[in-house]
Amino acid sequence: MSTKKQEIEPVPFIKGDNIDLVVPRSEWIELRCKWVNNPKNRKFLRGPLSRSKDQMKKRFESRPTDGLGDWVGFTLYHKKDKKPIGEVGLSRINWINGWANAYANIGEIEYWNKNIATEATQLLLKYAFEELNLNKVSGSVVVENKGSWAVAEKIGFKYEGILKEHKYINGKYRDEKCYGFLKSDWLKQQAEKSSLGEK
Repeated sequence: MSTKKQEIEPVPFIKGDNIDLVVPRSEWIELRCKWVNNPKNRKFLRGPLSRSKDQMKKRFESRPTDGLGDWVGFTLYHKKDKKPIGEVGLSRINWINGWANAYANIGEIEYWNKNIATEATQLLLKYAFEELNLNKVSGSVVVENKGSWAVAEKIGFKYEGILKEHKYINGKYRDEKCYGFLKSDWLKQQAEKSSLGEK
């Protein structure tokens, strides 16, 4: 008789086509450490310092339980492969001004360039505007990180400007592109999709 504990498939908080956004689990902390400490991932994650399992655990345990903290995060769960592959969320939430910063990290490198970030960000925007009633979601991307700002523009984020030499990465100060997505533009986009019979 096998004594191996069978993992229970997580219940999706937000359902997608290829991925679901699920509540992070404590047993995935080691995975998150791998994602943020991987040199290929952390180059543009603005995390020059290493993250230990204990540090991750403290952040996980300090997560607000009343839903009114300044961030909300999800794990990306690949539906076909049945495994967590990254994370997405909203940080620096300002409830009074109705604003938040979006972030995403496809931690498992083999899932890069498969439209996962696009789907995850679209699900996050829907949540931000239709459930949290935020008015604006912003994001900033180092100029050299072409994959991320290409995703932002593909989805419909509007370019708002550039921050000169705003991030220090690999020995060089780098410019950062700033983007924003207004709720009014989101609703207009959804209405246009609906008229065309799109999801």
